[in-house]
Amino acid sequence: MRIIVIVLICCSSLLGFTQNDKVFEQANALYNESKYAEAIDKYESILNSDTHSAELYFNLGNANYKLNNIAPSIYYYEKALLISPNDKEIKSNLSFAQNMTIDAIDKVPQVGFSRLVNNMVNTFNSDAWAKFAIGGVLVFVLLFLMYHFSYSTSKKRIAFVVSIVSLFVACFSVVMAFQKDNLDKKDNPAIVFVQESRVKAEANKTSEEVFRLHEGTKVQVLETYEDWMKIQLSDNSTGWIPSNDIKMLNIF
Repeated sequence: MRIIVIVLICCSSLLGFTQNDKVFEQANALYNESKYAEAIDKYESILNSDTHSAELYFNLGNANYKLNNIAPSIYYYEKALLISPNDKEIKSNLSFAQNMTIDAIDKVPQVGFSRLVNNMVNTFNSDAWAKFAIGGVLVFVLLFLMYHFSYSTSKKRIAFVVSIVSLFVACFSVVMAFQKDNLDKKDNPAIVFVQESRVKAEANKTSEEVFRLHEGTKVQVLETYEDWMKIQLSDNSTGWIPSNDIKMLNIF
């Protein structure tokens, strides 16, 4: 009975993938015919089936960009980058979409040692750093065994030196993996989805307005209180924004 259930689940999953492929092709055809709104409906129906891919989000960004939908185009390009962070075409189209935004917010540059560390940490994701750590440990074990069982003095010396280096690489990679994981947990971006949002000094409507944001602006969410979210901009300005005014990027 369990085998039958597993087979049925596999068949239904395969059928779902096949159906989504057909819908994706239909959406692409509509896009090529300049029927962007209809294409968006097709793409979003695939998202509703809990299917996510960089290509899907990229095409959604393109279709919204064609309709001058600033916030959705930026949102979907950013989602595509989360899945495929090194894709140059996504980055290029995102920069075009960001040129349509109103808010010009300066970015506080990182300098000195902190910049060097963050650049190094962000070279790879946490999984890649973990793989480097495992590889370093394996190399260390193999070379340590070679050192122990080798009778040649020169081979022992080489095995010892390289094993120490591989152990250092493993330890360094572990530190980088944990640091990258911590940075990713702190990274909580969102996109402003309303035409204009009034950001308050405190989490209530009667509080003093500190600044205004417009659609398409990217913010970092620091904390949540009831129907409000505390945000931070790239220039380190902070304030409270209604949670309905923004859309989180990390939620799939």
